[in-house]
Amino acid sequence: MITIVVAEDQTLLLGALVSLLGLEPDLDIVGKAADGDAAIALVRELRPDILLTDIEMPGLTGIDVAAAITKEGLATRTVIVTTFARPGYLSRARDAGVRGYLLKDAPVEALADAIRTVARGGRIVPPELAAASWEAGRDPLSERERAILRLAEEGLSNKEIANRLSLSAGTIRNYLSDAAAKLGAGNRIEAGRLARGNGWL
Repeated sequence: MITIVVAEDQTLLLGALVSLLGLEPDLDIVGKAADGDAAIALVRELRPDILLTDIEMPGLTGIDVAAAITKEGLATRTVIVTTFARPGYLSRARDAGVRGYLLKDAPVEALADAIRTVARGGRIVPPELAAASWEAGRDPLSERERAILRLAEEGLSNKEIANRLSLSAGTIRNYLSDAAAKLGAGNRIEAGRLARGNGWL
């Protein structure tokens, strides 16, 4: 049996994934989580063969969870299932140690087969997305720049971001300026839009 933890913040979709995959005779859903923090806690506790996770969730993202699994040397392999066909997401997922990347419009048979492939040590990536990721190049942002752009997207001022991260407002301004320059953006709003559109946030 292949043991699986499923992480998805949309309750209806989480239930559907658990139910559909539960019909497969060789797949055993041992845990489910509605956010990234619960997902990594379950992986640490249950040590499943596979973590099946969305990207965008409250708290830690699916990519953050995959990176934590890799950093901690856990044997669990991560498969991401998402609506986002963005090259930047795939690039970041690959860097985090993700072994499978599928879109949510894939049939459940394809998802089950992808889980089996990854459990055997293989990798699964849609060919068209892999080609787009190759053409898009690497994510130019640092982790700090990415975190600050996310907070800026929420509408926080430089001072509010500085207070949140225990940095000075001048430092935040410099990070935002550097991020905008890397992205060829004229301001923080455009930088956030470009980074989001490429899947780098």
